[in-house]
Amino acid sequence: MESIVDTVVLVAIAVVGAALARRLGFVAPLVLLVAGLGLSYVPGFPEAHLEPELVLIGILPPLLYVAALQTSVPAFRHALRPILLLAVGLVLLTAFVVGFAVHWLVPQAPLAACVALGAIVAPPDAVSATAIARRVGLPRRVVTILEGESLLNDATALVVVRVSVGALSGVAAGFGEIAGQVALKAGGGLVIGAIAAVGAAKLHRRIEDPLLDDAVSLLTPFVVVIVAEELGASSVVAVVIAGLYLGHRIPYLLSATSRLQMDAVWRLTTFLLEGVVFLLVGLQLRAVVESIETDMSTTVRVTSLVFGALVLVRFLWMYPATYLARLIPRIRNREDRPPVTVPTVIAWAGMRGVVTLAAAQTLPVPDPAKDVPDYPRELFVFVAFAIIVLTLLVQGTTLPTLARRLGVREDTSAQDALAEAGVQHAAGRAALEALDEHADGAPASVVDRLRALVESRSNNAWERLGSQRQETPSAAYGRLRREMIRAERHVFKIARNEGRIPEEVLVRAQRELDLEESQLRRSEQ
Repeated sequence: MESIVDTVVLVAIAVVGAALARRLGFVAPLVLLVAGLGLSYVPGFPEAHLEPELVLIGILPPLLYVAALQTSVPAFRHALRPILLLAVGLVLLTAFVVGFAVHWLVPQAPLAACVALGAIVAPPDAVSATAIARRVGLPRRVVTILEGESLLNDATALVVVRVSVGALSGVAAGFGEIAGQVALKAGGGLVIGAIAAVGAAKLHRRIEDPLLDDAVSLLTPFVVVIVAEELGASSVVAVVIAGLYLGHRIPYLLSATSRLQMDAVWRLTTFLLEGVVFLLVGLQLRAVVESIETDMSTTVRVTSLVFGALVLVRFLWMYPATYLARLIPRIRNREDRPPVTVPTVIAWAGMRGVVTLAAAQTLPVPDPAKDVPDYPRELFVFVAFAIIVLTLLVQGTTLPTLARRLGVREDTSAQDALAEAGVQHAAGRAALEALDEHADGAPASVVDRLRALVESRSNNAWERLGSQRQETPSAAYGRLRREMIRAERHVFKIARNEGRIPEEVLVRAQRELDLEESQLRRSEQ
């Protein structure tokens, strides 16, 4: 019972912290991390410990799956080259640069352990960077690159961690073997993810109950990751591939009710998972700090070296990766040359999070009896946690300002409105053709009402291109209709309270009014 109460308390604190972050305009992970750190010093507050298996199998898969569901596959495919350069090339380079740097500063630590630390801190977090990118209004291609990098870099990092830990235990591993392991596990994950996606798509196509659709969607990332782990493939790649495929085909697989309900379910799930994870990171920091046996000067030097190396390597990688590739005519003709401010912002968007937290806990405890040599494990775990805190504090708080100062922002509202109006016009013509084809026998008043609905939708789309200084007809319609809905809802509540209608009638009417009001608000966003 006590553990249930502790869980409820943590979730409640995470919700309050996230709400406070939104009100103050801060990044939620940063606020929750600081809150967790403060609560860890409150006498009697329950201690927290996250098992790496729980993070890697219970928390990371749904977060990656939702991010993949919401990623545009055409945009992802168009930005695949820079995504792979960051998710594979930069992660490998970072792991070895950080590894050799730490080994130089702490020579008694085996190189394999140092490379494992480099891989642990190499992948930026999916939650923090994209949340900031969307809030600041970064160009869509930049957001796609950051999202794509965070979807795939975890796979590269986790493979390098596993190979390095194996080498630490006496299993030889060189550059070629590590590259081969990455390719083999990624290929296996791709196949498993594709098979799982096709299977889930068939289930969704046959299911008509929205609740069953939700259940299948919630189970999919966990089933995929368990199968991939059992077969020795990359569970991260498998989950991402399944999410990308299903997200691209959701309009054809699910009913309208299922899509609306599933969106709400996943929004709540990710909101709670992200909040609790970063709160737990903060709660564990005190225990991690108190476990350090290395002297303070060495701890500060290693932490500063790792943070500096992460920032420097990312900057040194971004500019050649951005501009040298454009020396190739095919790439130069297909992609515009971005200003230097764009790779600068991408380079600074390197906040670490969930994967770094989980991977740090997988470092083996030194035990000569099990062929695990002695090394400062507690120092390496602390450095991983410190990197999460530093990147969120330093880069997370300054990225919005940097993007604004450099002018790396994009307002596509007018372009989006123009494109939407054009497609809505074509969709309206198709709708009217379908109406004419199937209108035989229908009352004329119904046909006229449907024609008016099509014309209203088309007009609303064109109105968004007009002036914002005065209330448009669609805005006036939405404002007045909401007032009417409130009045209708009030009448139904009074009728229920007076016993003139049963509860079931109120629930049905309330749902219809809620759906209409929700649609009004969505159309105004």
